Amino acid sequence: MSNIFPKLCIVFLLSGVAFTACKKDKIFRDENTPTATTDRNELTKDSMFLYAKELYLWNNTLPSYKAFSPRTKFKSSSDNLTNLNNELFAITRYAINSLTGEPYEYNIDYPDETKYSFIEDLEAQGKLAFVKNAESSVDFNGEGNDFGLGVVLIGNAQQYKAFLRFASPGSPAILAGLDRGTQITKINGRSFGTNYDSEESFLNSALDANTITIAGTKRNGTSFNVTLTKTKYNSSPIFKDTVLINGAKKIGYLAYARFTDDNNSDLPLTNVFAEFSNAGVTDLVIDLRYNPGGYVSTAEHLLNLIAPRNLNGKTMFVETYNATLQAGKASILRNQPLRDQQGNLVYKNGKLENYADNVSYKKEDNITLFNKEGSLDNIAKVVFITTDGTASASELVINSLKPYLDIKTVGATSYGKPVGFFPIRIDKYDIYMSSFSTTNADGDGNYFAGITPDKEADDDLSKDFGNPNETSLATAVSYIVNGTFANTSNGGRTVNSVKSISDSKTLFEPTVFKGMIGTPKTR
Repeated sequence: MSNIFPKLCIVFLLSGVAFTACKKDKIFRDENTPTATTDRNELTKDSMFLYAKELYLWNNTLPSYKAFSPRTKFKSSSDNLTNLNNELFAITRYAINSLTGEPYEYNIDYPDETKYSFIEDLEAQGKLAFVKNAESSVDFNGEGNDFGLGVVLIGNAQQYKAFLRFASPGSPAILAGLDRGTQITKINGRSFGTNYDSEESFLNSALDANTITIAGTKRNGTSFNVTLTKTKYNSSPIFKDTVLINGAKKIGYLAYARFTDDNNSDLPLTNVFAEFSNAGVTDLVIDLRYNPGGYVSTAEHLLNLIAPRNLNGKTMFVETYNATLQAGKASILRNQPLRDQQGNLVYKNGKLENYADNVSYKKEDNITLFNKEGSLDNIAKVVFITTDGTASASELVINSLKPYLDIKTVGATSYGKPVGFFPIRIDKYDIYMSSFSTTNADGDGNYFAGITPDKEADDDLSKDFGNPNETSLATAVSYIVNGTFANTSNGGRTVNSVKSISDSKTLFEPTVFKGMIGTPKTR
């Protein structure tokens, strides 16, 4: 077993030394000292709360260990992961947003779930992953293990239709010729769409199986009937890139799926912006409508590709940790080894690095500055396309550019996640607790309710990514060309990831990882 618990837990579990012999550890020298136990699940509950007391962004709102009592309050389920999720949910209830009167992590669509923090069961996933490999999605290493179907239901509980918002690049769906705007009318030979309450279980089970047969109509009107087998594949993070010419304007368009790790995203993004530069692009439309975020380092790379060279040395964004971390008082973090984006342990001069030594959480040490990359150096306007699936690192990019360029957003209000985290490994779990907030050069970053679009626009599934007649893109281009937003509509076929079935519902949306993964600056 690796050093994933605070020191006393490691000593007890590895060596069998009496628990009381470890109680001299300084993190337990008070009346709230946990009692001795050999129960692995109880130790995990203790560890999660004690880590939260050190690194949770709003740790100053948490009660004492004795008052919180993780062992006694979270044992109602026979499933330990359920108990841990209940504990994490309880941890996130203490910090209240004064603007809303609700916890910062209140999830308006799923009130019984946290909005940001979460736990991944590594054993159940069959791997020690650095980031969540969400059900029916591509992970932040660019690896898929699904059909590649991004399905949305449009309508109400009594009458609805199923469409593909996208098909993941490299996936079985793409290889079968399916793509954005495809309508699915039958799954495994069964029609559906007249009673969601009775059909929900069938739909979810079918889409999460290893094989599926689907029939319907492609965007071009042709019919299809194909069988897909879930498989592992590498997926490009780019849905589409192109140069749109409108009069004298040359507009670079990029539909970007997720902020994957350096190995998956850096070269494709660099190549796209080189093409934009060669084509003489002066304005951009960055389509982040389904982008749930990812790595801060990749967001930084994209920002440096967009930014003009005269921003070099200016503040891009600031990451702020809690007062405990900034004061260097997070002692148990020394038991958490640093990991790279692939989950590998980080060594320096032959010594295993950790989240405490050689790391600074001070605000002044966590200011990221612009450092121009690429040759595209004359961008005048940038319009971002957003929905409530636009989260975390996506919002960070938008917010970071606002102090410097003519930035607009079209579509729907974004998810609202100006906070990030890094994984804390406890036993067989990776626990992600909100650990830092982000602000731009103007000190702005309080978009917990999301970034409101400058112009609302429909997500028009009748058109592919990059089609200048697609409603959201046409709205963005209108601003770039004319300086105003045209009134565009697609006839009411709105798909803005609304979670109410009375309007529309996105299958599997609750399992999509919305993350901003970063680490404090090393000294």
